[in-house]
Amino acid sequence: MLRRRKMLLPVLSAGLLLVVVSAAPAAADPSSWSGHGGRAPTINGFKNVVVIYEENHSFDNLYGSWGPVNGEPVTGLADARQVNTTQITQDGDAYGCLLQDDVNLSSPSPVPTTCVDQAHHVPASGFANTHFTIDDFIRPKDKTCPAPGTSAPNGVLKGSDGATRGGCTRDLVHRFYQEQYQLNGGRQNRYVTGSDAVGLTMGVYDTTTLPIYQYLHRRGAPNYVIADHFFQAAFGGSFLNHHYLVAARAPVDTDPTHTGGAANLHSVVDGAGFPNSSYPLYTPTAGASVKDAQLTQACPSALPNLACGDYAVNTMQPTSPPFGGGSKLPLIDDAVYPNIGDRLTEAKISWNWYSGGWSDADAGHPGPLFQYHHQPLNYFAAYAPGQPGRSHLRDETEFIQAARRGQLPTVSFVKHYGAENEHPGYASEPDGSDHLVDLIKAITSGPQARDTLIVVTYDEFGGQWDHVSPPGLGNTDGPSDQFGPGTRIPALLISTGFHRSGVDHHSYDTTSIMATLEHALNLPPVATRDAQVTDLTAAIRTGTRH
Repeated sequence: MLRRRKMLLPVLSAGLLLVVVSAAPAAADPSSWSGHGGRAPTINGFKNVVVIYEENHSFDNLYGSWGPVNGEPVTGLADARQVNTTQITQDGDAYGCLLQDDVNLSSPSPVPTTCVDQAHHVPASGFANTHFTIDDFIRPKDKTCPAPGTSAPNGVLKGSDGATRGGCTRDLVHRFYQEQYQLNGGRQNRYVTGSDAVGLTMGVYDTTTLPIYQYLHRRGAPNYVIADHFFQAAFGGSFLNHHYLVAARAPVDTDPTHTGGAANLHSVVDGAGFPNSSYPLYTPTAGASVKDAQLTQACPSALPNLACGDYAVNTMQPTSPPFGGGSKLPLIDDAVYPNIGDRLTEAKISWNWYSGGWSDADAGHPGPLFQYHHQPLNYFAAYAPGQPGRSHLRDETEFIQAARRGQLPTVSFVKHYGAENEHPGYASEPDGSDHLVDLIKAITSGPQARDTLIVVTYDEFGGQWDHVSPPGLGNTDGPSDQFGPGTRIPALLISTGFHRSGVDHHSYDTTSIMATLEHALNLPPVATRDAQVTDLTAAIRTGTRH
């Protein structure tokens, strides 16, 4: 049944997510199907679910020009009102044009100057104050991607010596307090002011040229449902929304050296709730000393509407290997803060988390674009080296083999390697979409295809504008709290078992995936948010309806 609630409760609290639910392996012991009368469990009629989690794009940025599906319109760029599109300064004035600092969008070179707004610190620009199409300036084959592991803060000039693959923009800031400032109470009009990438926040792609769009509209492609009101569960970036994907909460930092003294990791915000003084178009409020750090601001706070405490909201490293440089989050105690993997294991439901490059990273030689903070279960004590849960952390190559052989577990989570995850700055959107299509083809051509539901979504917005306000900040339904939800993100449900394609307008967030599993498999919720959100039943029914 469809679960809809609008309760606003506090929580104790991290790209495109693909969720695939598939049948248990043929060799599985039926006695392991606890609570299902010895029958293989089903999830809204599917035996298997696969979740694919992509990186860092808002809905308008990728899917804004998707167009109607079977006559049903998709809420996109054509529906954006000027009040939610025109970007404003700190003082509330509208910019005359958009400042750009990506080297491939800057004026007067390589983009001719057509606009000047000296009053608002835009000396030269080729962009009006509205959304623009990135493909007009950076095409998929334009070599603008840095070499793996190389930093390029403002991007790589197309055709320059440092360029490798094609289609990359610079990266954009996507952090906890910054996004809340950018959303501006649901007005959606301070993305430019609150970003290090300024005008790039208003860039969008031609949806119809994306590999995933073209694939789904070819003859013989599987049917799909596009969910056009799906929001990232938490404000900010990948680290926090990955934790919300599996645990529906922000982790608590229990290391006392991180929460007190001169070396503490608490953020400090100004009077507008902003933590950073280094962006081109933002100046901290008078007399404010700010700090853009890993934890929420300390309590008590002068700004009670913003989260405070010892919550880790910006990227920290896991304590268990593999990990990168930087502060480490102490192991999370599953007995106190459980995750969906714990729940599935307790119910004897087969599942795995598959990650691109995991085997190499776990063996001590990670690839240059392996992202440690994209592995949320590695932060939990039950999945540390030597613990039983560690066996659920697998390499993406094993997922592809299982899909082709008809040996998928009931629930699969799939996370791509950095070069293939669509993350701006180091990955190409078209290349990542190509990899997504390849993965879907492996599932839909395998023996379990008709029994498998694929859910594709992104972890978070990547710093990019969307015109639809999230729950709690506008007129959109759904539970909310001081941690989110944040910006609207792309979401697709795909299956050869669907009878039709369509659009679902219900309000969801990332934890709706977890809620779907919990409701269908009789699992208790792991936290407050997943106990409140609407599950994906209505979207699934849209595709299964004759």
